[in-house]
Amino acid sequence: MIRNIKSMEKKYLISSLDLVQNVFSESDSPEEGKTVRRLVEEIRSKKYYIPKLELVTVNEKDEVIGYAMFSHFHIEGRYENELLILTPVAVKTELQRQHISKDMLEYGFEKAKEMGFKVIMVEGDPKNYNPRGFMSSYLFDITAGPNIHLPAPECLMVKELESGALEKMSGKVDYSFYEALHEG
Repeated sequence: MIRNIKSMEKKYLISSLDLVQNVFSESDSPEEGKTVRRLVEEIRSKKYYIPKLELVTVNEKDEVIGYAMFSHFHIEGRYENELLILTPVAVKTELQRQHISKDMLEYGFEKAKEMGFKVIMVEGDPKNYNPRGFMSSYLFDITAGPNIHLPAPECLMVKELESGALEKMSGKVDYSFYEALHEG
């Protein structure tokens, strides 16, 4: 199978949303699928959005089979020009475990580093992200705020793109500025 990774193009805007919603609906619940879709739409519409770091993987028929979004993030109003959040990441369910997300993430890390970003944060299963170089954020005094309910503290992770960058970051992570996460 031929796979190409590229930054978002207009022709993929809707199909990527459909992919994200379907993957999260299948893996979690239809409600979660709708929430994650709204989150992508919201990020696209706000200052956090970085079109070059909204990535799709397409197959030989130019269909979206993978998706990853890196966007600006801040901790307590700081680090916005150094810190990215990786959310969401989705791969067509029947194509998972074929290194599609791995390849997209590695591509995204390189692009982000070229653009001058120093740290990437993600919330997820450590088994999926530790092999990509992510470490538990609490080890760097970056912890989930009171409104973030993690299955375990290890599920909030960070990755340095520039050596030593995490020595200068700390604080409580808060998602309250994402309206999509507060809708019913």
